[in-house]
Amino acid sequence: MRHYEITLIVHPDQSTQVMTMIGKYKEIITTSGGNVHREEDWGRKHLAYPINKIYKAHYLMMNIECDQKTLEKLNYNFRFNDAILRNLIISRSEAITTPSIMMANSEEDKVKVTEKK
Repeated sequence: MRHYEITLIVHPDQSTQVMTMIGKYKEIITTSGGNVHREEDWGRKHLAYPINKIYKAHYLMMNIECDQKTLEKLNYNFRFNDAILRNLIISRSEAITTPSIMMANSEEDKVKVTEKK
């Protein structure tokens, strides 16, 4: 099985459905014998450029291990889900389990805010 990094940009009106979407995708991966090594919810962020007159979106990132058939099934689900504005699937050489830079920065910011109080 190969390792992949998946980044999703979700419509901001569907932010409440993000956890159910992640659960559905995790179920697809695990039922086929794959693993989810890392999942991160980056929250709502400004887009670099508007997509369909939308200026903010909800970002998700997952590092998974799965076979080609499962990856094709996930990509099919991403393509026909109206809530997903964009998706990016990158092949990785190994499983990445450490927090990403986006999560590390937000944790550092939280520490700085609590130190000021």
